[in-house]
Amino acid sequence: MNNLCCLADDELVRLYVGGNSQAFDVLIDKYKSKLFSYIYHIVKEYELANDIFQETFIKAITTISSGRYTANGKFAAWITRIAHNLIIDYYRQEKVENLQSCDCEEYDLLNKKELCEETIEDGIIRNQIHSDIRKLIKALPKSQQDVLLLRYYKNMSFKEIADMTNVSINTALGRMRYAILNLRRMVEENDIVLTV
Repeated sequence: MNNLCCLADDELVRLYVGGNSQAFDVLIDKYKSKLFSYIYHIVKEYELANDIFQETFIKAITTISSGRYTANGKFAAWITRIAHNLIIDYYRQEKVENLQSCDCEEYDLLNKKELCEETIEDGIIRNQIHSDIRKLIKALPKSQQDVLLLRYYKNMSFKEIADMTNVSINTALGRMRYAILNLRRMVEENDIVLTV
């Protein structure tokens, strides 16, 4: 095996095709560290990198054994290209599995903000939005505040709100309409952003 270490890559491939399995072991030893580092650098997961690394050499063996490898003195580039293509295939497959068609639009179900943990920045922004909303509601006339708070914070129906505040349903609806219009106006006038 020591003699094999001195041979060029294409010569090792030729020996492997001729039945010398140790020749391919030398190729693996020669490139395993660099190739694994390349794969890991892209995928950033040890187990996934290991799977793609092994799949790379399996594909290389299959290609060489079937006589489709062309000796051109660029074995390292060739094996790296196989790894690169397998990484791309993995992410394509991953994307296909994570998409669900809904009215001809595609959604990446796992790439949703709601499924992610809240960052400190998101928490600060959310708290600021809630604070801004409370200030805006306090700036409304009392009758509009009451309807808005009962509807959105107590989840009451307009009939229940009308009964509780001793007004007609139309009056409760009108107060809600004016409350929303006034909130929109205040948001625009003060350039307040109410989204994360």
